[in-house]
Amino acid sequence: MASHPSRRLSPQVSDQQANLHQSTTASSERHAPRPPAALDPHGLLVLSHTLFSCSEQNEIVRLAMRHISVLGPYRAEAGYLSTHGGLSRVPGHDAGASTVDDVGMMELGEADGSVSIPERSWNWAFGLREAGVLLGYLVVSSPSEPDERGDFLLSTLVGLTSAALSLTVVRALRHGNADELSQLRTERDAALRQWDAAHSELLQQQTVHETLARVAARGGGEDAITQALYELTGLSALIEDRFGNLRSWAGPDRPVPYPVRSSTSQEEMLSQVAREAGPVRVKGRLIALARPRGDILGVLAVEDPGATADEHTLFALDHAQRSLSQELVHTREITEVELRLRRRLIEDLLEGTDETSAYARAEAVGHDLRRPHYVVVVHWPGNAANSSFAHALQQATATTATRPLMTRRGDRMVVLTEARPDDDAVYAAVAHELGTPGGAIGVSTRCDSPGGIPRCYQEALRALEVRQNSRERSGTTFFDDLGLYRILGPGNDLRELEGFVREWLGQLIDYDAEHETELVETLSRYFDCGGNYDDAAAALSVHRSTLRYRLQRIREISDRDLTDVDTRLNLQVATRVWKIILSGRR
Repeated sequence: MASHPSRRLSPQVSDQQANLHQSTTASSERHAPRPPAALDPHGLLVLSHTLFSCSEQNEIVRLAMRHISVLGPYRAEAGYLSTHGGLSRVPGHDAGASTVDDVGMMELGEADGSVSIPERSWNWAFGLREAGVLLGYLVVSSPSEPDERGDFLLSTLVGLTSAALSLTVVRALRHGNADELSQLRTERDAALRQWDAAHSELLQQQTVHETLARVAARGGGEDAITQALYELTGLSALIEDRFGNLRSWAGPDRPVPYPVRSSTSQEEMLSQVAREAGPVRVKGRLIALARPRGDILGVLAVEDPGATADEHTLFALDHAQRSLSQELVHTREITEVELRLRRRLIEDLLEGTDETSAYARAEAVGHDLRRPHYVVVVHWPGNAANSSFAHALQQATATTATRPLMTRRGDRMVVLTEARPDDDAVYAAVAHELGTPGGAIGVSTRCDSPGGIPRCYQEALRALEVRQNSRERSGTTFFDDLGLYRILGPGNDLRELEGFVREWLGQLIDYDAEHETELVETLSRYFDCGGNYDDAAAALSVHRSTLRYRLQRIREISDRDLTDVDTRLNLQVATRVWKIILSGRR
């Protein structure tokens, strides 16, 4: 460790620490008393009374050095007292102190810092000070750098030792003076209050650690984290996703409905909080971001409109944010694995796979393939890789029991869902989410087993193809509604169908285009009405004689005999393909 901030306790106790002490004292009165060993697990309280009752400076340093090993995996390498000539090593402690270079200690220039000690990974010379005056040093080593708790304990010991040394100096200078003795007592009491406040803070921090550790041991979860934070702080706690949607709330006054911020406001708030290292106050909230690997995965906050939050609240919020980050990372990893498994499953189902293994794999990802399914193919130009597109499609095709299987193939999304889409409901939902209506959807017939899914996939593709080649290119087409086109079977090329129509209706189509007539439509309605003149005339809203005239013109222009059975069949198929597949394109 190349450098380390100076660790010492302020001789004065802040109002905030006093309030924290009163709050902790009031809280402890509501619970059963704890044994002394539990309240003072490191013996610092007992040591403080011993230090403050000792009048010999050497003995104070020796007591502190002997106690260092109680605080953790630490060793006291040496102790020094300041003299007029520099530093004087405290005699009587043989815990490897000879390895410390006295000359190196002088080079510190009264600052805290690292000293060279062989075979020790971490070492530090803690300055013993009072009112900015160096009283001595404690040199401590450890196999590794202390954690946050170790920093706190070592700093507390250094502060107590400094205060005890200061008292001996004051005693020596003001011995026999009653007023000075009163001042000593005041300073002692202040030091004890400081220790009491620090001890209370340590207990509160320990409570936070233990509470969140229990949450993790029981499986965690966002609701458990917000509930724990609410219990620790007394302030309503909440979790939002990075888009501002509420995921969990614990405590009173939950707003219903929950307000939704604009995307611009949300991004501004996230940027503001991300610039700071810890929790940030934004209006009536204290906010911390869960971003374990740089990416913002969620937002943790407490409601604090009265600005009553103290250091304990900030500590609890910061540590709860760490627990949330671990929870969200774990959730994301599980989700990514599940998505890969689901995507591989639907890809195999579309190509055709063994039904027994398909059932087992589907069950492993929580999907029941034994129910009837439908294949839905969706094309939305420019949105194939858009996460909002996939999310909207998933939401629109999900059922109350399960969410669909989805995969991307080229510029299309393929969905396997239990529910048959309701007319244009899926199309409308996706169009609303994306803000553009320029998409097309094809839906297969019902599939009752995994073995039929490849066929249904081809049906959905055909339905999508029909929609995209129709006059109305946006919307949903169901394979069930294709009529005559269904019997033509998958695999027919649209160009072949257009060639067939041109062969039988080309002259009529060209005539209609040139003279703005409706001979092809007339022929189509005539066949649709089974060759009945009265019905066809009524369907076309023309007089019976007008219909006869148009049919005669059709015979003349196409040079077809409408009384011939084969001719009538081919003409009828051609008019159906022209009307259903080509949508009357000219």
